[in-house]
Amino acid sequence: VSVGYMDPGNWATDLQGGAEFKYGLLWVVALSSLMAIVLQITAARLGVVTGKDLAQACRDYYPKWTRWPNYLSCEIAIAACDLAEVLGSAVAIKLLFHLPLLLAVIVTAFDVLLLLSLQSRGMRFIEAFILVLVSTIGICYFIEIFVLPQTRPGFLAMGQAILHPRLYSQEMAFVAVGIIGATVMPHNLYLHSALVQTRKFQADEASIRRAIQLNTIDSVFALTIAFFVNAAILVLAASVFYGRNGVTVAGGQTISFNDNTDWIQMAYLTLAPLLSTAVASVLFAVALLASGQSSTVTGTLAGQVVMEGFMHWRIRPWLRRFLTRACAIVPAIVFIAIRGDRSVNDLLTLSQVVLGIQLPLAMFPLLQFTSSRSRMGKWRNGPLLMTLGWTSFAMITALDLFGIVQLFRGG
Repeated sequence: VSVGYMDPGNWATDLQGGAEFKYGLLWVVALSSLMAIVLQITAARLGVVTGKDLAQACRDYYPKWTRWPNYLSCEIAIAACDLAEVLGSAVAIKLLFHLPLLLAVIVTAFDVLLLLSLQSRGMRFIEAFILVLVSTIGICYFIEIFVLPQTRPGFLAMGQAILHPRLYSQEMAFVAVGIIGATVMPHNLYLHSALVQTRKFQADEASIRRAIQLNTIDSVFALTIAFFVNAAILVLAASVFYGRNGVTVAGGQTISFNDNTDWIQMAYLTLAPLLSTAVASVLFAVALLASGQSSTVTGTLAGQVVMEGFMHWRIRPWLRRFLTRACAIVPAIVFIAIRGDRSVNDLLTLSQVVLGIQLPLAMFPLLQFTSSRSRMGKWRNGPLLMTLGWTSFAMITALDLFGIVQLFRGG
């Protein structure tokens, strides 16, 4: 589950946020990470205590007419997430093999073969390997921040940005919603509530308490790491890109910035001062590809959870993967064919905004069920968790509405 918090969508929104607004959205990264921790703890609690995932709980506890709207909402979120994985993987393939981006997008259709091979390998090893790769990139960013004078950030300004949150334009609100959507992914709540049930534990009080504690520790640890990686990406983008018209990369080439700058490719080029150019390039691109493919697998698992939970439909994982990927590849191909490579940033950010808008629709039932004494008994959310959860719901809903209004006002 934690892999989804460091997927290509996170990279894109963090890079864009730092490049365009300096540290102005660092508070959003911090706040969304805290919200993610609260919600993942709550999702795990639901699965451990009730033995139901969030989709099953919605089907059992809500009126029958709500099944289709809830199910379609989940599928939209999963398709939006998969669009980010398509684009992130395609950019990585482009960087690794120097293929045209449109061809690289088409190549991502064959990741169904990867899914089939992973089924026989076991997911824990694969996810651990991917986390090592992504963490390596995060460490590279941290070293660049603290070692290289030209990229050293203003720590006082960073602190002020976190302690004095503000949104001063519709573009900033748009990216803020994208960061939240990239960090707090709605389908991860469904997936986490299902995955905790795969760990065997007794139904007695002590075992349930122990399971809740272990899942809480797992969530806090994994998402804290994800926060520091995402914050490092945003801070480095702010240090390198903000307020500049361009940047000089390896070989002395100067690249100018504009509204259509591919910030992922820019970040790929800026690792050169830390490592040799070839090593930095390959490491960054492989990690980007790995994170995209790992998130692809978790997206497929989440799709199976919501399909079986809401509708009691069961299909083979490869067919599920194919259908989801088709919904993502078609718009990607159309946009890239019409607008070229410059559409990648817009599509990536848009996909995360869609996730941000869908998020309250998953949060509300989760918080309602886990705050209910009749559903959870003595294990319902305590006052602190309940306050943090509902406050997060109110803030995300308000930010979604603000972002939508600002977008319409800005045309």
